[in-house]
Amino acid sequence: MRNLIKGFGLGALALAATFAGPAAQAQGYPEKPITIVVPFPPGGSTDLLARKIGEAISGPLGQPVVVENRGGAGGTVGANYVAQSDPDGYTLLMGVTGSNAISAALRDDLPYSPTEDFDPVSIVISSPLVLVVNSESPYTSVEDVIAYAKENPETFTHGTPGVGTSMHMAAELFGLESGTKLVHVPYKGSAAALQDLLGGQIDSMFGDILVTSEYVKAGRLRPLAVTGTKEHYLLEGVPTMAEAGLTNYAAFSWQGIFAPAGTPPEVLDKLYGAISDAVASDDLQALFKERGFLVEGMPPAESKTFIASEVEKWTKVVDAAGLKN
Repeated sequence: MRNLIKGFGLGALALAATFAGPAAQAQGYPEKPITIVVPFPPGGSTDLLARKIGEAISGPLGQPVVVENRGGAGGTVGANYVAQSDPDGYTLLMGVTGSNAISAALRDDLPYSPTEDFDPVSIVISSPLVLVVNSESPYTSVEDVIAYAKENPETFTHGTPGVGTSMHMAAELFGLESGTKLVHVPYKGSAAALQDLLGGQIDSMFGDILVTSEYVKAGRLRPLAVTGTKEHYLLEGVPTMAEAGLTNYAAFSWQGIFAPAGTPPEVLDKLYGAISDAVASDDLQALFKERGFLVEGMPPAESKTFIASEVEKWTKVVDAAGLKN
């Protein structure tokens, strides 16, 4: 073995050291504080989840976990920062559906690729939406909406927090799968859309389950279907879109931890192990239930496959709707 190494010369030794570096670093990981970048301002659900996960994994990993907020451009500013960071496991992203899937479908000028510039650690949670109408609306089922929208093209309205949001994309997917064309009414936030729905100014919205379920209980909104693949515990008895007739329909908001592409597999696995244990803790389980989240906890390989499928799905929807920037 010594003769073979000698034969390679100094250049080969340097090259070998280069390849050995990441592996050696991975064995001692982590040796300094870890930063989780949240691509939004403080105070939202993504920020809260990042801080809860950071607190939970810092002990097992033996290092502080710091949350850094880098908001802007729908989450893409923070995502791009992490994509360009060293792939050593010390700078992570709390990525979401918009920053790590939908943006790639919408923007030709996106400075990073969700599938090529990140190594997912874990898709932690997901949250389906719910198609709701005013309780005084004549629509009592998804079938009613589709029938009306087909007979009256481009008259059935749906409100969203803006172009490219998960609520908007859920509606565009609905139109694609049902063969209808709904009228998009964008607002500056979901609260404004909800108020107009309650007031009868718009016909529908794909809303946050936690928020809308309170209005459902109060008798002010009527849920027609959830966008997930199974019944949601906050809206028992409400069918899924598949059960309502759209067999290929599924749409979720989701959040997960991402590392820059090229992060050593050993580091990803160590991070996933700590996150997996955190997700199973009573504290985080209580948080998830309180906020209507579904626990995913996908491992790295499964998360990578999932992201690729999400980018592919939303690209088809964006292309069909003519939304590409």
